Amino acid sequence: MTDAASPHPYSLQLSHDFAALVAAAAPAVVAVHGGGRRPSSGIIWQPGVVVTAEETIAQDSNNGSNVDSKVDVVLPGGNRVQATIAGRDPSTDIAVLRYDAAFPPQTFAAMPAATGLQAGHLALAIGSAEGGAVAALGMVSFAGSPWKSRLGGHIDARLVIDMRLPAIAEGGALVAADGSFIGMAVFGPRRRVLAIPAATIARMAPVILDKGHITRGYLGIGLQRVGIPVADGSEARRGAMVVSLDPAGPARTAGILQGDIIVAVGGAAVSGPRSVYHQLGPDAVGRTLSVDLIRAGAPVTVEVTVASRPA
Repeated sequence: MTDAASPHPYSLQLSHDFAALVAAAAPAVVAVHGGGRRPSSGIIWQPGVVVTAEETIAQDSNNGSNVDSKVDVVLPGGNRVQATIAGRDPSTDIAVLRYDAAFPPQTFAAMPAATGLQAGHLALAIGSAEGGAVAALGMVSFAGSPWKSRLGGHIDARLVIDMRLPAIAEGGALVAADGSFIGMAVFGPRRRVLAIPAATIARMAPVILDKGHITRGYLGIGLQRVGIPVADGSEARRGAMVVSLDPAGPARTAGILQGDIIVAVGGAAVSGPRSVYHQLGPDAVGRTLSVDLIRAGAPVTVEVTVASRPA
C-alpha cells in the first residue's frame, strides 16, 4: 500500500510537468519597468523585440505616443538593459520595445500557437520578477469568437482565463498544457484575466514595429450616448450625440454639428459611441461613409470621408 503521507505519483508528475513548462518558457519572459506604479512583464517576441501590455507603459506628457522613449527591461537571469518604445496600440493593448542584447535562446514568435482552445483547458501564466520566473495556474473559462475592444481593436479570439494573476505578471506569457503559446496575459474589466491571442500579436507587432502605431479611422468628434424619444415620450432606442468637434476634422468638414445625434454609420445602426468607434478600424481610412443623424428632430444624412487618426 502507498504511505498516506507520501505524494501520489500522478500528482508529483503533474507538478514536475508544470515546473518544466515554466522552465521552458521563462528564458523568453522579461520584467518591464515602464514608468508605471509597478513593473510588469513582457515576452521576447523575436531577437531584440519585446511585446508587453500597452496599459502598463506610462504615457509621456511631452510625447503622447511615447515612441523612442526609454524603459528598462530585466532579462532572464537579472541583466538589466535599456529598451526603446518602438510603438504602441491601446486598442489591442500591445506595446513593442526594442533592445540590444545577446541573442535569446528562444522567442515566442518561433513557438507553435495554441489551437482548439475550449473552456476547461488549462493555462499557465509566466511572468518575471527582476529576472526570476513568476507563475500562476488557471483554466480557460470562456473561449469565443473574434471581438472588438472598447477602442475598436480587432482581437482574434475572446479568451477569458480563470486565474489569480500576479500584477507583476501582466504582459507575460500564457501557455497551454502542451507548451504551445496561447498569448499575452492582460487584465480586462473587473480585473478579469484575458489573453491577447498569439494570432493578434503576430498580426499587430510587425505593423507597430514598422510604423510606431496602428493607423485607425478618425472623424474628429466626441460622443455621448443618449436616448432617442418617440412620439409618446418613451425611449425607443439610443444613439450617439456629438458633444465636441475637431474644427479641422472630417465630421466638421462634412457639416456635422454639435448636438447632432448619430443613429447610423455606413448603414449600421448606432447605439452609442462604441458602435461608432468600431467602424473606424484601419480599413476605414480613406473610405466615405454615410452618417445618418437626427438634427433638431429631423433626419439628416451626410457623407464623411474618414481620415487617419492623428498620432
